[in-house]
Amino acid sequence: MSRDLPEVVGALGSLPGCTFLTDDDVSAVVVAVAPPPEPGEGPQPRAGTVDASALYHVDLGEMAERQGLQGRAGDAAVVDLPRPHRGAAESFPWSELPRRIVLLGIGDGSPTDLRRAGAALARRTAGLERVVSVATAGASDDGLRAFAEGYLLAAYRPERWSGTPDERPRPAEQLVLLDPALDAEPVLVRVRCAVRATWLARDLTATPSSTKDPAWLADRARDLATSAGLDVRVLGPRELAAQGFGGILAVGGGSARTPRLVVVSHDPRPDGAAPGRHVVVVGKGVTYDTGGLSLKPRTAMVPMKTDMAGAAVALAVVLAAAEAGSQHRVTAVLPLAENHLGAASYRPGDVLRLHGGTTVEVANTDAEGRLLLADGLDLAVRELAPDVLVDVATLTGAAAVGLGDGHAALYATDDAVARALERAAARTGEPVWRMPLVADYADALRSEVADLRNVPTQPPGGAGSITAALFLRAFTGTVPWAHLDIAGTARSTKNRHEVVEGATGFGARLLLDALDLLP
Repeated sequence: MSRDLPEVVGALGSLPGCTFLTDDDVSAVVVAVAPPPEPGEGPQPRAGTVDASALYHVDLGEMAERQGLQGRAGDAAVVDLPRPHRGAAESFPWSELPRRIVLLGIGDGSPTDLRRAGAALARRTAGLERVVSVATAGASDDGLRAFAEGYLLAAYRPERWSGTPDERPRPAEQLVLLDPALDAEPVLVRVRCAVRATWLARDLTATPSSTKDPAWLADRARDLATSAGLDVRVLGPRELAAQGFGGILAVGGGSARTPRLVVVSHDPRPDGAAPGRHVVVVGKGVTYDTGGLSLKPRTAMVPMKTDMAGAAVALAVVLAAAEAGSQHRVTAVLPLAENHLGAASYRPGDVLRLHGGTTVEVANTDAEGRLLLADGLDLAVRELAPDVLVDVATLTGAAAVGLGDGHAALYATDDAVARALERAAARTGEPVWRMPLVADYADALRSEVADLRNVPTQPPGGAGSITAALFLRAFTGTVPWAHLDIAGTARSTKNRHEVVEGATGFGARLLLDALDLLP
């Protein structure tokens, strides 16, 4: 399951000297405009606008003003110039040029605004052939990266499970980024790798649970890892029982579709080389969540095919690290189960023995993700020797209530790890907000009959996201650890800039970028 991205290429040059601008397959030219400097003034010309105005003999600044364009990031106006009448004695100055001009708002030209501009361009040029853009001419590497990422992320279309033809407009066949000085290709290589990771995470997350059960997802992980030359290990029910993965087995016990545990490793070390930093990413993989005996309301179940978004992100990160040739060791741990109702469902009041021997009293079977993660985290600490441990999960509704769908909740036991993730979040446009691990709240997880409870008896005034993170921390030992709760950001109800409706793939680019920043 790996789809081809729309083609984005760089070319050295500018509009006046562009040798292929008159080719028949060039459908549009893209130029940049920025917001007016003072109220009452028109949008300001930016990269390419003056050159295009001279080339076309049209005042594009005035045209942008007439279109009501403000130049904000994400604003776009498409101008279709007329053809000359067949009987006309003279042709228009643009007769040999592309007749469509896209006036693209780039805001203040920051990476955030350029990412949004790229996303707007993807949507406004869908269905075209070749598109030539000078909107990023003169931009920094970071600006070019953000623009190309925004374009490719917004060009994503979820796969259709239908027998009828897909009539949705496809992304433009090719986007050419013109710049008189910058060779874009090194930047675009990194962009393609990061966006492929996000597309993969989106595709896996959006797959219906009628297809996507733990065995299917484990098979996809094995196929992708093997194709990439990575080490992969898959444990089935018998191996899980023999090795004491009590959380995974309990959560998956109510379903006829049995659980799995997948470990995928990228190790770039040549034989005999000193070991480098080892980053282990544990991703929650609940392929469908009914809540178990603590049954969810009907409407809350509808998006639950996406409850394995964390596992999709973790898998995408290790594959992308290998593709990018990362010099860091990266391992993805994917505990996979379907939380269902059945004769063997685990119950509130049960006591589970998790990997490593910690016992947990179950107070809510709909708090199942932390049980999977606890098994995965303990495995990582005991057997994988990580230097940094990160988990990513659609874990709590409390995180979404507190932060909405724009920020993930970040918890960390190490300030340097937290700073690295915050910096990567800012660079990739996948924002996080650091939350406190409130020591006083840990008492709420004490049990009279086991080492821990999976949810508090009496939550300390709410704080459901914090107590979930405190539960996970108990399984991380002394390893520097971070937890990303992506319950709000993993899915979206509408298109918003580079974020698409449905599965978002949030976290894949953030974690890939963080690999070079982690201590």
